[in-house]
Amino acid sequence: MDFSENIVLQNDTVLLRPLMEGDYEDLKNIAFNPDIWKYNVTSAVNEQELKKWMDDSIEARKNQLRYPFTIESKRTNKVVGSTSIGNISLTDKRAEIGWTWLGSGFHGTGINKQCKFLLLQHLIDVLNFERVEFKTDLLNIKSRRALKNIGATEEGILRSHTLMHDGRRRDTIYFSILISEWLTIKKKIFGK
Repeated sequence: MDFSENIVLQNDTVLLRPLMEGDYEDLKNIAFNPDIWKYNVTSAVNEQELKKWMDDSIEARKNQLRYPFTIESKRTNKVVGSTSIGNISLTDKRAEIGWTWLGSGFHGTGINKQCKFLLLQHLIDVLNFERVEFKTDLLNIKSRRALKNIGATEEGILRSHTLMHDGRRRDTIYFSILISEWLTIKKKIFGK
């Protein structure tokens, strides 16, 4: 995966494009709700934290560690959040989809599901990756349910895995979708 390339993915619902410094003002309008960041490793509930989150995300792309996207709703033409592809292993044909957050007004709208579809389609159908991983906080029941609803298989729990922004040690639960499962998932879950 070439991090210097501007990857743009879209369907009738969402547009995913590279995160840019110019997205700050749009993200500022939706990011400052603490509930959004409750289960995230980082927090961006004020201008200073959001600026650091954006700087870290853009730097991660420059260092080829993670490819952050800005999510736009095609219905409203507004920025609604961010997601990323990271932990990429070209040798193993494996990557992780994560670092996802949406403004609270966009939860339950189907945007997250459509983002996951576009990213899965790109990783599996275009790049021929064998495995796509997801991870979340064990306590994040909503995220765990959403991952099961897109056909991801729960794999296991890594105890005391990650230090959270509030000092809590998170138990992390892993999920995955394999290339051998994708055709069935694409038809059954996404109707494609």
